[in-house]
Amino acid sequence: MIKRLLDIIFSFTALLMLFPVILCLSIAVLITMGRPVFFRQERPGLKGKSFFLYKFRTMTIPEEGEDAAESDSARTTPLGKIMRSLSLDEFSTFINVLTGDMSIVGPRPLLVRYLERYSPEQARRHDVKPGITGWAQVNGRNAISWEKKFKLDVWYVDNYSFLLDMKILLMTIEKVLKKEGVDHGENVTMPEFMGGQKRGIEIQLKYK
Repeated sequence: MIKRLLDIIFSFTALLMLFPVILCLSIAVLITMGRPVFFRQERPGLKGKSFFLYKFRTMTIPEEGEDAAESDSARTTPLGKIMRSLSLDEFSTFINVLTGDMSIVGPRPLLVRYLERYSPEQARRHDVKPGITGWAQVNGRNAISWEKKFKLDVWYVDNYSFLLDMKILLMTIEKVLKKEGVDHGENVTMPEFMGGQKRGIEIQLKYK
């Protein structure tokens, strides 16, 4: 309850203070990339329950027949690169925190189709609400492997505390200022997680 109360206070204050910036970003995205201004995608939250994540667009819409993942770098606009490097595209995600779908700190919400690809241990990352920032974010972000990222997520689930959340928030500010771990090698985004040999019948049942 304390974590939820802090999420509400923090996200409401952030949206209030950042409103002029959010308005300017909305206009800039509209001028440079057109509509829609926001990227809207279904993501799994607590216990795998789906919600819609909102972020500012940083890429142009792929052409018909174009592989979206392979063309990420080419489709990222100059404005989008600046927004990603400074995490400005995340500002609208405070709405998801305010509505209760996310927390300020927690494992990052990934794709719904990944649910059936997790091992039982990896799936434990959904035992808490997803967050805007998290333990994996401040320990490599997109520069580390999926396996390392999931181990860090599960470690957070097992070791969560108020002091740890405060530490992660302070580390997040440092990482954003240093622009560390934004891209995965030469790619703008992480490659798709394909999972291991185990597939997720029991995972789907657990989070049904």
